[in-house]
Parts: sequence; structure tokens; C-alpha cells
Amino acid sequence: MVWGETSELALDAIQEFLTGVRRAVAPDRMLATVLFTDIVGSTQRAGDLGDQRWRELLEVHDQAAARWVEAFHGRLVKTTGDGILATFDSPARAIRCAAALGEDLHGMGIQIRAGLHTGEIELRHGDVGDVGGMGVHIAARVMAAAGPGEILVSRTVHGLVTGSGIVLRDRGPHRLKGVEGEWQLSAVAGP
Repeated sequence: MVWGETSELALDAIQEFLTGVRRAVAPDRMLATVLFTDIVGSTQRAGDLGDQRWRELLEVHDQAAARWVEAFHGRLVKTTGDGILATFDSPARAIRCAAALGEDLHGMGIQIRAGLHTGEIELRHGDVGDVGGMGVHIAARVMAAAGPGEILVSRTVHGLVTGSGIVLRDRGPHRLKGVEGEWQLSAVAGP
């Protein structure tokens, strides 16, 4: 009999052999601050620039995003075509990353919008893969509510950064597509 670290695997294999049913494994979840960004007016801009110049601009965007996410100790999960999805263990660092990225890209003629939410997320495909769950969906919807050049955060993030020196302005309740209830959002107004 195999015991120790692999005992659960052995028992699962025996159960599957005897019953023909594999036991469902609970997803690996963690608490994280999720940052989504999006280039404002990307479709129009791509049409104006043409494919080659747009691809070059996206490369500049992607390099800047990777640099700033790393600088603020985040994890760049993926680029989304005209934006990013990143996770952080600190909502204040995530906000500061979004602000630094927005300022950097603005200097290159690229304007972004950003949205952040802190909540439980699911790790998909192990700890090196994608992320999912309602925490990710909420962050995406918060970003969708942001205006050009704006960083919006959920009430959860607002509460967590109290005392950090980050200035937030109340943007009132919002309905987020596909998410139940109204969500209080705030805009980042200072460091």
C-alpha cells in the first residue's frame, strides 16, 4: 500500500477502479487583487494605424505592462489582445501598477482604462496557468465601467487600501453585467 503524500492519489485510483467514478477535485482557490486593463478606442486605432503599426504598438504596450507588473510584484496572467489580466497580493500595489502603466503608456500616446477587485479566484491549470471565478469576472466588469484614463476599484478594494495614501473618489453604485446586485465603485484620484 502506498501512504504518505500519495495516499490520496492511491485512494482515488482505488475508488475509481471500484466504482467507475472519479472523485471531483475541489479547485485551488486563493485571495488576490485582480487588475484588468484595456486600450481605449483600440478598434478605431487599429483601423487608423493598419495591422503592422498596430502590432508594433501592442508590443510596446505588452512590454510596458510586463515591466510594471513585475515592478509592483504582480503576476501577469495574460495579455487580452488590447489589455492585460494580472494578479497581485496587495491591492495598493495593484492600483499603483495601474497608475504607473497608464502614465507610461499615455506618454507614448496610448490611453488605457483599468478595473480592480479583490476576491477569491480559482487557479486554472495549476499555479502557472490562467485564473477564473467570480473575482475575475467582477474585476473585468469594473474595468468595463471605467472611462478613458480612469482606474476604477470595487468597494472591497476601497476598504482594503484605507491608510495607504491612495485617494479614491466615490463613483456611486453600478450594475455590473452578469453580476447580481449593485456595486459601489470608486475612482483613483491620487497616489
